[in-house]
Amino acid sequence: MGVLMFSLVGNAQIVKAEIRATGLTCSMCSNAINKQLKSIAEVTNVETDLNTNTFIVTLNEQNQLSPRIFKEKVEKAGFFIGLLTITTKSGTIANPSYIVVNGKPNDTAPQVEFQVLDKGYVTEKEYKKMTKLLKEVATYAANNEDDFHIKISN
Repeated sequence: MGVLMFSLVGNAQIVKAEIRATGLTCSMCSNAINKQLKSIAEVTNVETDLNTNTFIVTLNEQNQLSPRIFKEKVEKAGFFIGLLTITTKSGTIANPSYIVVNGKPNDTAPQVEFQVLDKGYVTEKEYKKMTKLLKEVATYAANNEDDFHIKISN
């Protein structure tokens, strides 16, 4: 697999975050995560799918959140993120540093969807796989919490 890597600069404006949590066993678990996500001031809505343990978080305009807030809130509830997909306004990826390791954003699309590939944003199994695939990317191995390695979906 070849790795395409470049950084994009601007102000990140997350429109939506789709979080698949791991470790949930009941609806009370889901409620704990839901409560934590709703405690983020910029959140306007949280939809929950109990069958897939997925939370779709909609955010208000002009927010400057980073993916880290979702990780912190899910972990504060006592669980982990198995998959995090972010939707941002087109041309607003960065701040903090988003490093594209696969795919290329479509500048003509109104939104860009991407998956965060770093430790704590994917399952442990997926992280081990990514570590092997992205061994050429020095910033991935460094595991700096200010860097977000992303795979563009659209």
